[in-house]
Amino acid sequence: MSARIEDRGDRLIVWNGNAEKRGALTPELYEAIAEAMRMAEDPRIRAVILTSEGQFFCAGGDLNVLIERRKLTEAERRERVDGLHDLVRAMRACPVPVIAAIEGGAAGAGLSLALACDMIVACEEAQFTAAYVKAGLVPDAGLTASLARLLPRPLSMEMCLLGRPVMAMRFAELGAVNRICAKGKALDEALMLADTLAAGPRAARARGGAGLHRPADQRRRRGDVQRRADPRHAAAHGASGAAWRHGAFAGDLSLIHI
Repeated sequence: MSARIEDRGDRLIVWNGNAEKRGALTPELYEAIAEAMRMAEDPRIRAVILTSEGQFFCAGGDLNVLIERRKLTEAERRERVDGLHDLVRAMRACPVPVIAAIEGGAAGAGLSLALACDMIVACEEAQFTAAYVKAGLVPDAGLTASLARLLPRPLSMEMCLLGRPVMAMRFAELGAVNRICAKGKALDEALMLADTLAAGPRAARARGGAGLHRPADQRRRRGDVQRRADPRHAAAHGASGAAWRHGAFAGDLSLIHI
């Protein structure tokens, strides 16, 4: 089983079970996260934790799958991309905090998912990388917007243009990671955060979190509408340098994931 949901009463844990491929994305993981977001509507749920059964949180898209997708039509590829974007939107709209418990690191779309969470706990050895450029792809799922919001622009540029990996400790120093822990303790630390959340008012935290998300999400929606109305939008599907610059750091959630 490449993904599963563990129900612990007042919290849900979504397990990425694709350990043999460093937690690469699978349809089962998409379904598990989406189902957990729906289950979180239950008033008894106070937090959702995303984590991995392997040594790496999520390596992003499976390159073998991505190569096969090049054979699809643009409409078919767009449909698959929209599935990932819908997942990110569901995470950001979740009525309870979503916590990423990261061992090893997160890359590509895996980093997109991590940064879509409300809180991040990472082991001290974890690394974060945009990864896309090394495969000739354009960042998607809101990654450029998240990096631009959380990190200094020069560092974001190095991550996206050079594929530079950045240690979790550096992310924490910049305020992009909430807690750093020893290797193998990310889930334990996330569970302690969930304990604190469970002891407080669910409704107030939901409203407070929504208030923090709202400005960024509104910018994303405006950027998406403007981009789709622009004739240069089609260029984004070719993953060219010009296309990357058109979409990157503009608050756009819809860059193509081939």
